[in-house]
Amino acid sequence: MNPWEWPVFWDDLARLGAATILGGAIGLERELHGHWAGFRTHIMVAIGAAIFVIGGTAAHGQNIDGPSRVIQGVASGIGFLGAGTILKLSDKMQIKGLTTASSIWLAAALGIACGLAEYALATASAVISLFVLGVLGPVEKALERRHKLRKNQDQDESDDVFQLPL
Repeated sequence: MNPWEWPVFWDDLARLGAATILGGAIGLERELHGHWAGFRTHIMVAIGAAIFVIGGTAAHGQNIDGPSRVIQGVASGIGFLGAGTILKLSDKMQIKGLTTASSIWLAAALGIACGLAEYALATASAVISLFVLGVLGPVEKALERRHKLRKNQDQDESDDVFQLPL
């Protein structure tokens, strides 16, 4: 048996290349906005997930049990990496890093899809995710500013009610 099979190599390279490109796209968006886990982290997570799926599939053939267990392990295990990016700020009721943690989990999912050669699913997911991160992020911030402004105005109005006339 020849340990090096060129068709398998090219197939694996395509899967890993797709994981690199799609994970990199998500990571680049995070990097450009100054978030903790950026370009290289997301690429490495996507490649790692793809490798686990490709290896699990190679080890178990087309039997669904092996890859299914690998996917379950990656999906739960990557949560620990993502959890490391979440911080609760002690002086405020504020949590930071949830979107970064979810984008790391997403990079793993993109890697899994690429590892399964589900390129259409992976690409569509990446496009939608980039929309959510790139377009809806600023919308969310604008809504938060609006909410804070209204809250401050409501508080100012309630302060006016309790002031004694001089």
